[in-house]
Amino acid sequence: MTTALLIIDVQHALCTGEYECFEIKRVIENINGLSARAREAEIPVIFIQHEEGDLLKHGSEGWQLAGGLETSPQDLRVRKTTPDSFYQTSLRQLLQKREVDRLIICGLQTDYCVNATVRQALALGYDVVLVADAHSTVDNGNMTADDIIAEHNKDLAHLTGSVARIDVIPASKIHI
Repeated sequence: MTTALLIIDVQHALCTGEYECFEIKRVIENINGLSARAREAEIPVIFIQHEEGDLLKHGSEGWQLAGGLETSPQDLRVRKTTPDSFYQTSLRQLLQKREVDRLIICGLQTDYCVNATVRQALALGYDVVLVADAHSTVDNGNMTADDIIAEHNKDLAHLTGSVARIDVIPASKIHI
């Protein structure tokens, strides 16, 4: 099995100020630990950056990767404009070129871009490992961020398809 690590939308505007996601410092620490292990194992690390409106305008401060997020020159980058990281992006071609069939997915926001990307990855036949403690979101008015994260971890773990599966595993237990 060939694996890649997808880090979705861990961008400045979602990690500070008004839109700061729940327990973001812990989430970034977990992501940094995973990405270091992935690089050591020569597994592609792919940063996905969302572009939308003024807040996440390409090139703006809010669009930049979050402070504290560790990157390397060999990391790959994908730009997107919808919650689904595969829709009208170069992601699928990048993965096919490297013969990737397993994705470790983490990032922001649990109930939008992480959820959409996990579901699309499964539909495309990728085995998915959702990092249980390395994705986050904000309270939505009905539920707390903590409850949204827990609900998605539970619900997505039950979405195994006929050709691929989703496992929800904490960062420390993921085998790279």
